[in-house]
Amino acid sequence: MIQRSNKMVNAFAVLTPLLHGLVKVAGLTPQTIEIVPGTLMNIWVPKETVTKKDQDIVFVPPTKPAVLFLHAFAMDGIFTWFPQVLALTRQYAVYVPDLLFFGGSITDRNERSTSFQAEFVAKGLGRLKVEKVTLVGLSYGGIVGFKMAELYPELVKSIVVSATVVELTQSISSDFYKKFGFTRWSDLLMPETIGDMKRLFSFGFHKFPWLPNFVYRHFLEIMYTNRKERHELLEDLAISDNEATSHTSYSQEIHMVWGDYDKIFDLDLAMTMKARLGDKTTLYCVKDAGHLVPLEQPFKYNKLLKCILERVTKYL
Repeated sequence: MIQRSNKMVNAFAVLTPLLHGLVKVAGLTPQTIEIVPGTLMNIWVPKETVTKKDQDIVFVPPTKPAVLFLHAFAMDGIFTWFPQVLALTRQYAVYVPDLLFFGGSITDRNERSTSFQAEFVAKGLGRLKVEKVTLVGLSYGGIVGFKMAELYPELVKSIVVSATVVELTQSISSDFYKKFGFTRWSDLLMPETIGDMKRLFSFGFHKFPWLPNFVYRHFLEIMYTNRKERHELLEDLAISDNEATSHTSYSQEIHMVWGDYDKIFDLDLAMTMKARLGDKTTLYCVKDAGHLVPLEQPFKYNKLLKCILERVTKYL
């Protein structure tokens, strides 16, 4: 069971409002969007796209190129993309949603598929009057991003993904299990103890600094809500090789940004995926970075991301 601390204030309960405050200063504001009754999206949007009319909140289309960030499985949107938000809000209209069962996003429906997550985000952007985006996805967010690119090509004009796969097939899963001794993805991605949390961070980063145990414990307490639903997300995520839609041809440019020490989806897998995705796909390697490359090497990642966005948003 998760170990909870009764002796001190949770460090992340203090850190979260500080991060949110900095993000607000950078120009974003949090909004709760009702996609359909019972389904709510928490999303950070540019302040200039939010107005009031007769006491009602009204959203207006962004005037700058829109960039959508989809987060990894271990964190919510702002914790995943905080360094990128601060770096990009001046030049771009940045949108950072929490995917379903992360942060403040929730549904009473039973669907758990990436298609449902993609639909959820697309409908949310529609409510926000966003017509075209460059999608930036990390790990689980990248898998959802590929599904969005497939289902909504008029919305997603180009994609930048890191540490991800198009679909999590049985072959990919089996290779990972055999290599590291797991039996299912939740063994890694749904930690229950401090030891589990340390192991997850060791897989996420190439070099992770020593932290006291209470930091891992506090992270567990804050970030791992909706555990039942997240287990179900992982169960639905893994598919058989026969179910895989390897025939999918994407109309978008695809930019893959990889850490050279990614332990979960290594560079060999990335190169194989690039070859299958075709000529519109480019692979970039960030040195001294693991799976969570935007967090471990934010300056290198941001420099590369800015170059990619500068080129692809010219056509938006």
